[in-house]
Amino acid sequence: MNETSSKLSVKIDKDKAVAPAAAWHPFEELRREIDRLFDDGNWLKPFRAEFPSFARIGVKLPAVDIVEHDTAFEITVDLPGYDSKDVAVTLRNGSVVIKGEKSEEKQDKARDYYLKERQYGAFERSFAVPETVDTAKVDAAFKNGVLTVTLPKSEAAQTPE
Repeated sequence: MNETSSKLSVKIDKDKAVAPAAAWHPFEELRREIDRLFDDGNWLKPFRAEFPSFARIGVKLPAVDIVEHDTAFEITVDLPGYDSKDVAVTLRNGSVVIKGEKSEEKQDKARDYYLKERQYGAFERSFAVPETVDTAKVDAAFKNGVLTVTLPKSEAAQTPE
């Protein structure tokens, strides 16, 4: 199963004003705490019998790794079951936005039954782009269900101090 890597185009929204990466967001800390609470599932522990987990009802974001190298930042996103046509990468307002949506339908017909299953889902993740990134050279590649977005650093940011 040796699948070739496919390039994704990275869109740049120039119509919108570009906000600095370090802009102040007064409710960001509150949002992170609420997200952490829901991700951990701690609020469900006393009610495990009554409530399904969010993973079973489809509320799940893909796993992401962000690594800084000497010459670039690299965002790796696990997207099993997605095709490159289902994923979009956009630079907008000082952030890189990764969107994905999939819809899958399976039918099983037999003599005495008919089964039709649909799986679908969408996600959107956004990450602030540091000022040291050369946004004109951002690259995205998709291979075997893994999206890799490379954010190269500018020449000035690569020089040792």
